[in-house]
Amino acid sequence: MDKPAETQYPIHDLLRQRWSPRAFDNRPVEPEKLRSLFEAARWAPSSNNGQPWRFLVATKEHTTEYERLFNCLVEGNQKWAYRAPVLMLSVAQLQFEDGSPNAHALHDTGMAAENLVLQGTALGLVAHQMAGFRSDQARADCHIPEGYVPVAMIAVGYPGDPAVLSDRLRAREVQPRVRKPLTELVYSATWEQPSPLL
Repeated sequence: MDKPAETQYPIHDLLRQRWSPRAFDNRPVEPEKLRSLFEAARWAPSSNNGQPWRFLVATKEHTTEYERLFNCLVEGNQKWAYRAPVLMLSVAQLQFEDGSPNAHALHDTGMAAENLVLQGTALGLVAHQMAGFRSDQARADCHIPEGYVPVAMIAVGYPGDPAVLSDRLRAREVQPRVRKPLTELVYSATWEQPSPLL
């Protein structure tokens, strides 16, 4: 199901096509495509080239690993994410290699995740990033060491039929995509002062 963004100004079609569905096909994702996603993430920009992101990944072919990540999801996300053939957890390293704090680790990890998601879109895949997971459980069950923080879960796969979803989720799946207007998001160099660019 395509849901291209209705933009105010022209943007690249890859960005218009990217969205976060909940309906996934049960078709496995080819390993070479998954490697391509991680390669895209690898080339994201980062503060001082620190590359603080890490990704934990499991496919349904590896049941124990998949269930370890799946069980960290909150119930609301479990109701649809079980169809996704791939689950990932992004993790941020909070310090640079020299031990100094990396204040931009979460930002940079988000940049890497967006590279991953856009590469997925280019390959015909869809991805849904989720804040709804139990971070403490992920830390314990996945043996994430101190100095690293779980950031987001990501379901990845091929788009599926919205008919597989509950009535409530299907209604959300097919509703139009909306965003705040740019005037609420972009200011001049003074807070909440309109930008002359808009």
